[in-house]
Amino acid sequence: MGSTVTRRGFLGASGAALASPEARSADSRPNILWICTDQQRWDTIRSLGNGHVRTPHIDRLVASGVAFENAYCQSPICTPSRASFLTGMYPSAVHGCMNGNETWDDAAPLVTKSLADAGYDCALAGKFHLSGAQGRIEPRVDDGYRVFDWSHHPSDDWPEGHAYIEWLRSLGKDYDSIYGRLGYIPSEFHQTTWCADRAIDFMREERSGPWLFSLNCFDPHSPFDPPQEWLEHYPAADMPGPLFRESDLEAQQRLEAVNFQTPARWPEDFNARSYQAKYFAMIELIDHNVGRMLDALQDSGQLANTMVIFTSDHGETLGDHGLLLKGCRFYESLVHVPLVISWPGRFRQGLRSEALVELTDLAPTLLEAAGLSVPSTMHGKSLASVLEGKAAPGHHREFVRSEYYRALAGVQSFGTMVRSERFKQVTYHGHGLGELFDLEADPGEFDNLWDDPRLAQVRHDHMVMNFDALATATDVGPNRVSRY
Repeated sequence: MGSTVTRRGFLGASGAALASPEARSADSRPNILWICTDQQRWDTIRSLGNGHVRTPHIDRLVASGVAFENAYCQSPICTPSRASFLTGMYPSAVHGCMNGNETWDDAAPLVTKSLADAGYDCALAGKFHLSGAQGRIEPRVDDGYRVFDWSHHPSDDWPEGHAYIEWLRSLGKDYDSIYGRLGYIPSEFHQTTWCADRAIDFMREERSGPWLFSLNCFDPHSPFDPPQEWLEHYPAADMPGPLFRESDLEAQQRLEAVNFQTPARWPEDFNARSYQAKYFAMIELIDHNVGRMLDALQDSGQLANTMVIFTSDHGETLGDHGLLLKGCRFYESLVHVPLVISWPGRFRQGLRSEALVELTDLAPTLLEAAGLSVPSTMHGKSLASVLEGKAAPGHHREFVRSEYYRALAGVQSFGTMVRSERFKQVTYHGHGLGELFDLEADPGEFDNLWDDPRLAQVRHDHMVMNFDALATATDVGPNRVSRY
């Protein structure tokens, strides 16, 4: 399942001519560069408050667009999250709840397919992950991509069809040999760099209409293995350390029956600061390639009419509360994700919005930007009014919601989260367990107020929000007129 176009050289050395200004002006719809990293938490952008990481090029996007400071994914796991933002619907509504779905159920059209049907030239490099890819190539679906350079993760795990590995081999390079010798892949051969190369080549192709490119790199997903040149920027001793209190161990013991990829431990037991250093280094490599793509847009005269989206499918605990990786929890480090949207020719610039938004809101935003109608079945709500300055930037939704329905193999856990402006409530279904956090007083989510009688009404109100959202998201089937 490699690309449907001819392989080109490294660093975007394409011979294709740039799209002419005349061709671009004939269609006012924006090009779309949709950058979705994997497992990047919200607090990893320097201009948005993290003084430990270097992200000068993502900072450029923040300065030229709108940064949504309270954006939430609809599941803390890859497949259900991707199913939600590609359809604008909750994972449970499109049968996309598990991380290893055998097939994509095609319960709703993908926004990329809708855009392709409307004349967009669409391409992808990197992950897709609407179904499992363990031991096999992920089956192709009706996704709308003309170019599909599939690379679920960088490792050489498939005998054929892995576009990134095919590219390495075309250069006479062997992934396993390089990784085995160094413990990492150098920047020039890295999957993140390769994804950016594919994007730059694609945006330079000659065409008469708008394009969409999905860049879905695997980083900063585990294993934490950045190239050494970036890791040198982050001495472990200089890292801030995770959010942790001794009480976290007792809290996680209480949730032991609820699925998570790692047990809770003292951060010192797994050198959490070292993980932070590697994680930030991976993000700086991503940022470097964001800069390369922005420069290519600028050099080709396409930046003003290109909508650039920077986000991630979910976060990473990174030692917070004694945990690493992900699972059935809904801490800010897992469900709160970066979201920056820039379109210099149309959207507000330098705006930081505190509004609650969901990744379901991306699909209707893209459809509206392309002049297409938004299906009434979508649960997402277009962000266009905030982006264009037609609505107050501080409010978009009363609450946001996230789901976990037996997403990982092993313990079959079920959980849901609803977060309002001040409070977050989590229900671990079937266990009689839950969490209620006052994010205003306790942004680190250390004090579980679930059993506090003074907040019984708050807990009740958030339960109602959650059930109302679940009910209105239910697929009731085709409309029929009863004869009775």
